[in-house]
Amino acid sequence: MAAVLAAVSIPMFMVTLDNLVVTTALPVIKTSLNASLTDLQWFVNAYTLSFAALLLTFAALGDRIGRRRLFLAGTALFTAASAACALATEPWQLTAARAVQGAAGAAVMPLSLTLLAAAVPPGARNAAVGIWGGISGLGVAIGPVVGGAVAEGLHWTWIFWLNVPVGLVALPFAAAVLRESHGGARRLDPAGLVLSSGAMLALVWGITHASDHGWTSAGVLTALVGGVVLLSAFVAWERRAVAPMLPMRLFRSRGFSAVNGVALLFSAGAFGAVFLLAQFLQVVQGMGPLEAGLRTLPWTMAPMVVAPLAGLVLMGRFGARALIVTGQALLVVALAWLAAVSTTDVAYGQLVVPFVLAGVGLGLEFAPMSTLALETVGSDEHGVASGVLNTIRELGVAVGVAVLASVFAAQGGYASPTDFVAGARPAVWVGVALVAAGGLVALVLPRRAH
Repeated sequence: MAAVLAAVSIPMFMVTLDNLVVTTALPVIKTSLNASLTDLQWFVNAYTLSFAALLLTFAALGDRIGRRRLFLAGTALFTAASAACALATEPWQLTAARAVQGAAGAAVMPLSLTLLAAAVPPGARNAAVGIWGGISGLGVAIGPVVGGAVAEGLHWTWIFWLNVPVGLVALPFAAAVLRESHGGARRLDPAGLVLSSGAMLALVWGITHASDHGWTSAGVLTALVGGVVLLSAFVAWERRAVAPMLPMRLFRSRGFSAVNGVALLFSAGAFGAVFLLAQFLQVVQGMGPLEAGLRTLPWTMAPMVVAPLAGLVLMGRFGARALIVTGQALLVVALAWLAAVSTTDVAYGQLVVPFVLAGVGLGLEFAPMSTLALETVGSDEHGVASGVLNTIRELGVAVGVAVLASVFAAQGGYASPTDFVAGARPAVWVGVALVAAGGLVALVLPRRAH
């Protein structure tokens, strides 16, 4: 099991790391490439958009053409795209390479979980998924820290060059260890692939631009309405398709529908709040990017410890629903605590305990949500289930950041620490409400995955 876990986790770690690794290095990249503010947004959004738009598509393609084959292709393309990012000398080149990185990551992320679930015996799956969740959380956690450390100590291109030797080692190792597997459906669903990718691209584009351009601006409204229309067309098509990429009958399962609902609200509330609280340390308390990243480690490193423990021990003893409900409750307490104490002169020591509580809450949920998503469907549909869960999570992050950023902009801004706190506090309270709503949805989950 250890070899399979390493084979799927190393590429997945690169993908999660690069989701946020550029955020703390953006000022340095701006100077190096003479980039505009719009360019900086696209360095982040190009990755996010292609990643979110293609998660479900590549999960479905993996079921049909081979999960191992597509996982290896995604890993190879991600490695090559990382080198292209490092070699970029113009803003458009970095944007294009980041878009390819995101597309490759969309092949790696859902299939890593599917390949792991297929390779380990059912009795060891909770433990394996728990460790996988911890490694995934670690990639998200240290992305800003790595970006800040590299930007301050090395040239920014090393953010991407670091992926190349890792990818070159991981690729042959995964090829040797992993076995090929397929899902139940073998026929392609071209209409479903196009409609689902187009819907996610339009929705995520509209959501990510809403905080900057306004929810009622022509471009944002067009994207959101277009995304809803495409999503409706996708659902209608999948109901009648002979070999649907996403069988709608999966949502008849209370567990499958509920766990995806929890994932949406959990990601929106938690990561929307993280987006602002990470900036709080820099804007209000005057820390540099590396110091701010290190100061958030009580929050971001806790899932690395708790997620494997949840999979190895706690889920078998208490059940998935109990862990998810407890995790949501801890997140509500932690975010409410942070919203209450966030002032211009708050001492860092007052933030440590809620940071730890939030990290424990996140760690309790990673493995149970992934396990429930897999075990509420048949083994032939693990690829689709993983693709749906990851797509919903990514959509939730986009929604949370956009909604909380809009609340922040309406109530405050970046003009001064006082202005930032005035916007951040009500925005984090919105995050609290979203996570609390996710906790209520979690109450309808089945007591145990089966």
